[in-house]
Formats: sequence, C-alpha cells, structure tokens
Amino acid sequence: MRSPLPRAVLTRLETGRLVVLSVLLGALVGGLCILLRLALEALLRLGVQVTGYTPPGTPGEGGLLMAFGDALPWGLLALPVVGAAYAWLLPAEAGDPLTQLVRGYHARGQWPGVAVQLRTLVGTVLGYVTGLLVGRDAPFTLLGQLGTRLLGQATRLDAVETRALTLAGAAAGLGAVLHAPLAAAVLIAEVLYRRFEFEFEVLMPCVLAAVTGYAVYGAAFGFEPLFSVQVLQMPGLAQFPAFLGVVLAVTLAGWASLLACRVLPQTWTSGSWRPLLGGAFGLLTAAAALWSTPAVLGDGAGWTQLGLSGFLGPEAVGYGAWRWLLLALGARLAFGGGVLPSVGVGSLLGTGLGTLLGLDPAVTALMGGVAFLTVTLNVPVAAALLAVAWGGDALLPAALLTAGLAHVLSGESGLLPAQVRSRAASAVPAGPPLLPDGIRFVPRRAPATPLHAPAEGGENALPTLTAEQELYRRGVPPGWLGARLAVLALPPGVEVVGIVRDGTVRLPRPELRLTADDELVFLARPEAYAALEGVLRLPVG
Repeated sequence: MRSPLPRAVLTRLETGRLVVLSVLLGALVGGLCILLRLALEALLRLGVQVTGYTPPGTPGEGGLLMAFGDALPWGLLALPVVGAAYAWLLPAEAGDPLTQLVRGYHARGQWPGVAVQLRTLVGTVLGYVTGLLVGRDAPFTLLGQLGTRLLGQATRLDAVETRALTLAGAAAGLGAVLHAPLAAAVLIAEVLYRRFEFEFEVLMPCVLAAVTGYAVYGAAFGFEPLFSVQVLQMPGLAQFPAFLGVVLAVTLAGWASLLACRVLPQTWTSGSWRPLLGGAFGLLTAAAALWSTPAVLGDGAGWTQLGLSGFLGPEAVGYGAWRWLLLALGARLAFGGGVLPSVGVGSLLGTGLGTLLGLDPAVTALMGGVAFLTVTLNVPVAAALLAVAWGGDALLPAALLTAGLAHVLSGESGLLPAQVRSRAASAVPAGPPLLPDGIRFVPRRAPATPLHAPAEGGENALPTLTAEQELYRRGVPPGWLGARLAVLALPPGVEVVGIVRDGTVRLPRPELRLTADDELVFLARPEAYAALEGVLRLPVG
C-alpha cells in the first residue's frame, strides 16, 4: 500500500490537485451564479407587483439608475412577515452566510448541514427581493459554499481540501456578484481574523476559483464593473483636510455602529423572541420607507450608484443615517451582514459629507464605503481593492490611506461574531495536520517524554512517545467512513492512538466505527507517516 513516489513528488501532486479542483469549483459556482441571478430577476419583478416600488439597481447587475413607483402601504405590510420569516430561517447560532463561513472554518470545517444552508439561502433571497437590509451578495456567498458540497459528491475531498475549497467557493460567488474576483478572494482570506492577518494557504484556491467563476458568470452577463464611475476629481492638497474629515467621520460612524448593535440583549436575539424581533425590524423598515424615505429599501448598492452619478446631495447623509440605524438594530438578527450593506451605509454618508464640503461625491462615496467596510468586517486590503476595481487605479493611493486609517482607528471589533483575533486563536492548523487541544507536538529525535499523565484508564490516556516518533492528526479519509478500526490497513510503523470526536480524544477501540466528523491521531515516525499520506491521497475505488 505504500506509494512508490517520493514525498516531494507527492507534495507537488497534491498542490496540482488543489489547483485543478479550484478551477473546477470556480466554473461550477459561476454556472450556479448564472441561475441564481436569473431567479433573482424573476423574483424582483414579482416583488415590484406586491410593493409597487423597486429600489435602484447597479449597471453591472442589470439594474436601473432610478427607482420607479410609490411604495404601497398594503404592499409594505409584507416586510414584517418576511422579516419574521428571515429571522426564523437563519438560526441565531449560524448567522448570515459570511458568519457561517467564518465560524465553520475556525471549527475545523464543521459548517452547518445542507438543510440549514438551504434555509439560509431561501431566507437571504426573500429578504433581498422584498427590500430588507440583506445584501445581494449574501445568497451568492452561500451558493459558493453549496457548490463545494456538490463538488464533493463528484470527487472525494479530504478535510484539508474541503476547508480550503469551501472558502474558495464563497470567493467565487462573491467575486461574481461584486464583479471583482481578486478583491473577493482577498476578502475571504482576510475576513477570518480581526487582526491584520491572512491565511495564505487558502488565498491561491480563492483566487483561482474567483477568477474562473467570474469568467463563466461574465460570459453570460458581461464584464462591466458593478458601479459606473465616469470622472473622478481627486482632492488636491488644499482639499485634503476636508477629505480627511470625511474619512474620519465615516470611520467614527462605523465604530459607533459596532457599539449600537449590542443594544439588543443576546438572549433576545437567540431565543423565542427572535422571529418577533425580525418582524419588528421589517415593520420599522416599512414605516421608514413610507413616511421618511424609500432609500431604506434594498441593500444600498443602487443608492450608492446614484451618489456616484451625482444625483444625490447633502440629503444622502440622512439616507445613510437611516441605514446606519437599521444596521445597528438588525446586526444581531443577521440583517446587514455581508459586503454591500456596509458599502451602502458608508458611501451614502461619504456622498452627503463630500457634497457639503465641496468634494467630488464620487470619490467620497467610494472612500466612505471603504472606511465603513473596513471597520465592520476588518478587511482593509480587500476594501481598498474593491474601490480600485469599481473606480479605477487612480483611487489606489486614497483607498489605501482610507483603509489603513480606518483599520488603525477602529481596532479589532467587527460585525462578525465568528471572527477570531489571530491565527493563534483559531483551531485550524497552519500547515500539516495539527494535534488536538492538550496534546503537545514532540520534535524529531527528542527524548522519550509522556504527553501528559492522565488518570489510569482515563478516556484521554495516550501512549508515551518514543524517540523519533511524532503525533499526526487528520480527518477520516472518505474510503474509511463507516469502517471499524480493527479492519484498517496501515503501513508498518503507523498506529492509531486516538480518535477526536465531539472535541475530546478517545481511545481507539477495535469495534469503533469511523464517521465523517471524526479525526484520527496517528503515532508514527516521519517516514512511515509519509507513506501513509501517500496512501491516503490516492483515490479510493
């Protein structure tokens, strides 16, 4: 059973396999995104017949630059019903699609089941088409995760590949809807942490999948930027203090939203009150749209386009303030999660403040979106790249300055509760399979040292390591699912010394059957484990 290939060759083959899988996944997700966009367009036409009103859209997604109709009072009564349904469909412990992605990754690939993800997809589509604060990017992000599950049905993926490709699928969906594949790939790799850190191991699959997915998606709908920006007048030296004031004001608004979203107690938003609060959120949105401004409807991307086109003046500050309030109140109910809602709030505030101070509203709109997105999602590099993808390379210096300043001033808070502070706080290993919590890695040629000294016969008792032996941890290969430990065929010098199940390490009993949620702890010398990895990476017939 030992592979005849050297370890270096096996490593190159494994990397090449991930490259091919990333490209295939991108093509698959791109095709799924085409179907989703067609479905959204049909549902939006149906929603217009109910509410009598459609928010403005963006040119890149086939939207119009103006809103039609008057919101009908009886039609807006659908918003409380949809709000309650949305809060019920998205469980509190799962959150919005981006939160699910981040939380599942840090839980070593324990994403919600297919049923929960399908419920989330239905909820995000309903919320978006009725005009609630649900970004158009939310269902596309989730569709990318579902695409990885479909790919897993066609080819066997190990635990490491599944984690990387799930992120890559989300990047492909996000890159398609944002019309910015490189920025979306960086965002997925950057959003995992509050500090300025990256998972470089997943950046390559994300880039490949996002570029391929956008190529397929753009072949059907074109490759125009999401927003249309005609002429940009960058602020000169005399206008720099005013420009800096706009960036600071939007950054402060973003930081304040992180504090305001904690007003609702956590027990309310995760208990039986959750659907009722979702209905109240929908009712507040309907009341604001009817008696104050219809700019609260939709995810805000269309109103950003109006600001970029010069159709909004100082009144955009009021529009942005309403959206800020809805984001602060709805964040714990999974309203406002994702990219476009934050961009909408920041760009409207930037448009209004820039107009008041005599700056180009297109520049301040994009920089406001960069600042607010940086604060809420902790993605300064991705936010700057999004502005460049939408507005052109001339924005790069201003975007980097805005994102860096916003990130430094806002700290490490964010709207995504699943983000961890740094890679050291994540359960995901950086590199080869890591050991379970509480097990210490023993370097090669170390003297024989016991791992720990549990009580005799305890559940977590593990054998003592001898010289040149190491512990390795990896997920259960697909070909071993359902098998008893007694029937496993292992290379000489490799033995299973533990089973990680439900967060604890158990003794390997011969009658124990392996499940997809288990992880194996191997005791072996490095060359013996290399032979095992060569076996495990081979396709199983």
